[in-house]
Amino acid sequence: MQSKKPGVYIHEISTLRLSVAGVETAIPAFIGYTEKADREGDSMSLKLQPVRISSFREFRETFGGPMPEPFQFTITDTFNSRSELTNRQFSSKIIPDNPSKYKLFYSLQLYFSNGGGPCFVVSVGGYQNAIIPGDVNEGTGLLGGLRAVEKIDEPTLLAFPDGVSLDTAEEYGSVVKESLAQCKRRRNRFTIIDKYDRNTNLIQFRQAIGNAHLENGAAYFPFLRSTFSYEVDKIRSVIHHEIKGKAADKAVRYDTVKNLAELEEKYPPIFRSLLATTRRNYVVLPPSGAVTGVYVKVDRNRGVWKAPANVILNAVLEPITPITGVMQAQLNVDAGEGKSINAIRSFHGRGTLIWGARTLAGNNKEWRYISVRRLMMYIEESILKATRFVVNEPNNNRVWLRVRIMIEQFLIELWHAGALTGSTQSEAFFVKVGLGETMSAQDVDQGRLIIELGAAAIRPSEFIIKKITHNQQKS
Repeated sequence: MQSKKPGVYIHEISTLRLSVAGVETAIPAFIGYTEKADREGDSMSLKLQPVRISSFREFRETFGGPMPEPFQFTITDTFNSRSELTNRQFSSKIIPDNPSKYKLFYSLQLYFSNGGGPCFVVSVGGYQNAIIPGDVNEGTGLLGGLRAVEKIDEPTLLAFPDGVSLDTAEEYGSVVKESLAQCKRRRNRFTIIDKYDRNTNLIQFRQAIGNAHLENGAAYFPFLRSTFSYEVDKIRSVIHHEIKGKAADKAVRYDTVKNLAELEEKYPPIFRSLLATTRRNYVVLPPSGAVTGVYVKVDRNRGVWKAPANVILNAVLEPITPITGVMQAQLNVDAGEGKSINAIRSFHGRGTLIWGARTLAGNNKEWRYISVRRLMMYIEESILKATRFVVNEPNNNRVWLRVRIMIEQFLIELWHAGALTGSTQSEAFFVKVGLGETMSAQDVDQGRLIIELGAAAIRPSEFIIKKITHNQQKS
């Protein structure tokens, strides 16, 4: 361009060639029920609207707290023969023994405790709503939440911890099947599944989730006892006061107050002592919240090609069901249809670890491992987005060469990072594009640019075999 007045003119010249930028691999979307589905002071409903959050604090500010649990509190006072109080004990238990069916709040807390980062939350209703699978066409319930999240591009992981509270394994299976189908359609996301455990055995669970698109999800078992304590419902909680021995005439009957809220107002020290007993009532949760956090942490620190396994879980006391080696063999291998289920186990001196790295497609040699499936999804999505510039470009040698070079450079970087196996580049991957190689003259005439690539994904060392021999002493 010719300058029209004296002065200094700067023309920036790009020296960087086109390259493939890796896409995000660990942006989860959590679907479930929340205390509120409206922003405070804002009439806009958040129901079935994917909301991006960056911290647990932001989640609580936006969607509210957990479902408070009613407790039965017991105060036991023991008096001696002189009507003197000699001992006082406090205890509590959740009423009923089965706590709230709403798991999303505590699951998000477990997610961030295990390294979770930015994620999406889709509220499908408040705690007054029944937990239902819903209907995709009507856009309600958990299925409606899945439909809502399918419309946005960013999420790469799907989890629905409230699904374990559905009435039957078949209902839960309908949510799992829809999620796996969405992963197949979108090709950029993966489902993290809790093994449905309401009097349901392995055979029933495996039947309920169907046989389609199994490579796009992974299941985990058992539930986890977390370090979190249940929130107390001060209105619905009840107080029972037991008096043993000869009580003094002036002894206060604490069970005469209406509820815990009134006790807090009238007898603060007693209230605080009772409340302290609830800290030993630890929240039991499906594993998907903790597991999703591990996916995010491993992707961030190591890469999507590292299996999200052999990782210690934070804020977890123990699995509620101890898994033995024999039990894990039944989980890991389903001779009939695959459908591997990853165990979470406790090991002495090490803590609670994810001890499995398989997709549901356990019989599929190509897609058996989570890390392999997710790495190939990452490669496909990254290349797809990076090569959009060729649309409406001339379909000629110059464009083909640019495309091949940029993809090869991307795969070389992955190979150097340890994502691909092979001692040479040719063993690790190949990229083909061109007339007579991937396209015919008819393809070129019809505007098709066809790229073929292959990559040798690194696989996890699932079985470590040691051979030990003792040599006899030579005479």
